[in-house]
Amino acid sequence: MRVIVTGATGMVGKGVLLECLDHSEIVEVLSISRKTCGISHPKLKELIHRDFSEFASVAEELKGYSACYACMGVSSAGMKEEQYTQMTYGFTLALANELLKIDPGMTFNYVSGMGTDSSEKGRSMWARVKGKTENDLLNLGFKQAYVFRPGGIIPERGVGPSSKLYRVLINNLKWLLKLMKRLAPDKIVDTAQIGLAMIHVTQKGYDKKVLTPKDIQILA
Repeated sequence: MRVIVTGATGMVGKGVLLECLDHSEIVEVLSISRKTCGISHPKLKELIHRDFSEFASVAEELKGYSACYACMGVSSAGMKEEQYTQMTYGFTLALANELLKIDPGMTFNYVSGMGTDSSEKGRSMWARVKGKTENDLLNLGFKQAYVFRPGGIIPERGVGPSSKLYRVLINNLKWLLKLMKRLAPDKIVDTAQIGLAMIHVTQKGYDKKVLTPKDIQILA
């Protein structure tokens, strides 16, 4: 397989990227980001793309891939709804629509979040935006499309959050996440499990489109 990964400069994306690079069935990984992910590997090809609102200008470089693992994301803290919608919904759908034109037979996996509002009508701004993103992706027309709602995430293999605040929290509270994973194993996953689950669902499919932490663990 040849796969595309977005968000490889962030915690989840880098974790997914590492699993893809290690997997024997994946022969090439295209990382799309605004800056280099800082990893050198024979399987890795990087596409530095500044404007995530459009991908038509790089369409030729997106051809020939079996799947896209869309892991890019931002915190809604301090953001107005318009800006958060553009960076969450707009950027994701811009990529998805371009890939759909190229190959509707590919798999599109999207990292969402626990608590997302599928009704798109709740009070929480981020949950509504994520809900609309999920709904529109699942109805876009790909042969396979899946939404990942991982809940709590433990970074593995030296991966760390890009956000300074989240990095401090992880460094100080990783023990708490690991304790929660023991006490409530169906609510916490790690970055390696997310990556493996994305690969396996591409290969084998799954009977659900919206994946909970338990589904991610099963697929991993």
